[in-house]
Amino acid sequence: MFDYYLIEFQGYLQIEKNASPHTTDNYLRDISDFISYINSTGLTSLLDVSYLDVRGYLAYLNKKNYSRRTISRKLSSLRTFYRFLVRENYLELNPFQMVSTPKLEKKLPNFMYPKEVIELLDMPDLSKLTGIRDKAILEVLYASGMRVSELVSLDIESIDFTTGTALVFGKGSKERYVPLGKYAIEALKNYLENARAKLSTNYYEKALFLNRYGGRLSDRSVRRMIEKYVRLLSFSKSVSPHTLRHTFATHLLNAGADLRSVQELLGHVNISTTQIYTHITKERLQQIYKNHHPRA
Repeated sequence: MFDYYLIEFQGYLQIEKNASPHTTDNYLRDISDFISYINSTGLTSLLDVSYLDVRGYLAYLNKKNYSRRTISRKLSSLRTFYRFLVRENYLELNPFQMVSTPKLEKKLPNFMYPKEVIELLDMPDLSKLTGIRDKAILEVLYASGMRVSELVSLDIESIDFTTGTALVFGKGSKERYVPLGKYAIEALKNYLENARAKLSTNYYEKALFLNRYGGRLSDRSVRRMIEKYVRLLSFSKSVSPHTLRHTFATHLLNAGADLRSVQELLGHVNISTTQIYTHITKERLQQIYKNHHPRA
């Protein structure tokens, strides 16, 4: 019976929530871990879980020395899963609804300085097909701030070269238009004119970014590609596709963009999610003040 509920929930995530494969896997892994726990306590059904069982699971996670962030994620996954079970009338009450999420320490997002971004953008070898593709990917990520899952979901028709924008299919099946800027547009045109057709093995493939076998590029491949260039640059910091998203937001705010506009560009539902970037701008303003005010 466990498998039945998981299959139903997986379909809900993929079809209704448009969750990425990575997000879906994380949800299912967290739920499977919980199933292993309740099996060890003698429970035989997910529908028999009570508030006390949830408290016991929290105690178990704390005893295993999981971080607050991991416990918070697991609770969020299970709260969503049980909310789904209630919605589908398998349950009347969500046993996770009464449990509060552990308070997390505020962690500033990792970002890159303009000089570091330029060094990364200049890394791909434009004499190679994959280098031309990688250049376009890096330029688009930095120019738009889109998530890597959104990037690999782009089709050729997602790009409007006349307006210099991309139609992005984001979280929760929500669409938004994002500007790309002249450097990203130039890199995309170079990729489409000189590399994509040679990478393609299927005339009907709609994906914008292709792997070396002609299929749609995966988000994992993009992560590996960025890691490769970062290793060659010997950066002391960790850089991922999401780092470029953080960098995009930070650079916009540092240049004077308002928070609401950045929220729209990032596709955040709540402005509180975007506000974490203001901590970085405050630090920068304080540094400028200390460096330039005669009585700082």
